[in-house]
Amino acid sequence: MFLNKLHISSLLLVLTVLCPRTTGQLPKAASFIYAGCSPSKYDPNSPFQNNLTPVLTSIVSGASQASYSSYKSGDDSSGAAAYGLYQCRNDLNAGDCSACVQSAVGQLNLVCAASFAASLQLDGCFVRYSNEDFLGKPDTTMVYRKCSTSTSNDGEFFRRRDDVLADLQTGVSFRVSSSGTVQGYVQCLGDLSAADCSACLAQAVGQLKNACGSALAADVYLAQCFARYWASGHYLPSSADNSEDDIGRTVAIIVGILAGLALIVVFLSFLRKTC
Repeated sequence: MFLNKLHISSLLLVLTVLCPRTTGQLPKAASFIYAGCSPSKYDPNSPFQNNLTPVLTSIVSGASQASYSSYKSGDDSSGAAAYGLYQCRNDLNAGDCSACVQSAVGQLNLVCAASFAASLQLDGCFVRYSNEDFLGKPDTTMVYRKCSTSTSNDGEFFRRRDDVLADLQTGVSFRVSSSGTVQGYVQCLGDLSAADCSACLAQAVGQLKNACGSALAADVYLAQCFARYWASGHYLPSSADNSEDDIGRTVAIIVGILAGLALIVVFLSFLRKTC
């Protein structure tokens, strides 16, 4: 994943990403996890862009009302329809959910400028759009995995971890579990049936155990669900030991530069008016 070019739809979008509302859990919720962009690009003012714009607008406005929603704009037969969804972690309040989704959409416009399909995961929310109808269709593709470099060979840790993962695997939609010093939670996308959610979580939990072995903390994100566990004191920071986190830092730098330039333009305009 890399930055091909930048696209800012408006100065308001830049300021929204730079200065989201900071309530409750937002600093953690806004931490960058991963992004994925299709290599194919749409043309400015194309029929697809005209359909995508209202989808992204609806995503931003809808996040203040509900923790999950999906949208479609355009006629399927035209080949230019846009599909999109967002989802917030279920423990976020409405204000934090809204701020997280606003930030995610803003970063998506930077990281995946003009891509026909894109997705971006922050710690507290997820946004995805595409020119193909993916809504409600089961997909257990593994898109991101991270295992802590800290490990343990303690039998008590393994027992507690396995207890947590076994409990999480029985969840539907969103579930939190803990055993001793080990905690974890899982979540499925809101458009999955209970059976599809269970199947997705079973695969995610299996990935955690098989791929991360004795890691004291681990995340696995499949296309439609995720699972996470950590031992006390070992919660995975989004900025540690993973090269994809450079994208998050790059976005922050770019946004800071663009916002700084915007302030300079405003200041110069003010000077012209006063001179």
